[in-house]
Amino acid sequence: MKNLKKILAGSLFVGACLFMSNAAYAQKPAGKPWPATDAAVKKANPIKSDAGSIKEGKDLYAQHCKSCHGAKGKGDGSKAEKIDISCGDFTGPEIAKMTDGELFWKTTEGRKPMPSYKEKLSDSERWKVINYIRSL
Repeated sequence: MKNLKKILAGSLFVGACLFMSNAAYAQKPAGKPWPATDAAVKKANPIKSDAGSIKEGKDLYAQHCKSCHGAKGKGDGSKAEKIDISCGDFTGPEIAKMTDGELFWKTTEGRKPMPSYKEKLSDSERWKVINYIRSL
């Protein structure tokens, strides 16, 4: 009976620690405002969002974005805990209200700690990543 109490107490302690660490992680600041240019906001995605472009975007996302933004776009990638600000939740309302052009501009330009992908991915590859993000 004493062992069972120790196990339960230990489990509660571990659970509380996990809950607190997740709560602390979830409360990272969003960072300074990062508005895109008016022209960027109005820019339309020239790549049709279909199964093919989403699949290519998913593969590129896994290679270039997943480590910070997480497998499901929740901002919980393996590198996210090392960053002082939130990596953002691609499934949340803030991203949903952004235009594709705005996301393209942010991906292209970057802002510390996020790098620019202007030289790393072609324009069409960045648009495909956005198609994938929209599918999350």
